[in-house]
Amino acid sequence: MNLWLRLVWLLLTAPFRPKISVPDGFSTLTLRVLPNDLDLSLHMNNGRYLTIMDLGRIDLIIRGGLGKAVWRNGWTPVANAVVIRFRRELRAFERYRLETRAVAWTEQAVVMEQTFVFAAGDREGQVAAKALVKGAIYDRKEQRYVPIPDLFELIGGPAESPPMSPEVEAFLAADRSMREAGRSAQPGA
Repeated sequence: MNLWLRLVWLLLTAPFRPKISVPDGFSTLTLRVLPNDLDLSLHMNNGRYLTIMDLGRIDLIIRGGLGKAVWRNGWTPVANAVVIRFRRELRAFERYRLETRAVAWTEQAVVMEQTFVFAAGDREGQVAAKALVKGAIYDRKEQRYVPIPDLFELIGGPAESPPMSPEVEAFLAADRSMREAGRSAQPGA
């Protein structure tokens, strides 16, 4: 996370914005492409998308009701896997919305959809990029991931995941495959 000013602004304003009902609700952050977001082609750098996506997930955690529990217990939100599809470039100073929502979950992780949407101009409403992120909350003291049903119990959400779309199933299958390949490539595995 290297967007300190945006992060501070998010943390200061989150208590004054409406709560988010997870999984039905979603976080919406309206942002602008700043000069430090650009690459040599003068559009938002592909790595910056991933960094800005952190802000959407943090907003969802705070306004979804998990922020205090994460802070109090010393838990760490982590992104385990991500796939992103870039559709249209975001250019210098363009306004966009980052929409973040939980779409499915397993016992150990939540899959979130994060969408970059043009917020002004002749492309308003068009999708610039869309990503799926597998994330979890890690308990450093217990050295384990906090079970997702426990997290939903804290916020009063449903324990059972909505049905997974074919895209989410394919994403999780690819993640499992890469994880297993990584394990078998390790010496002594």
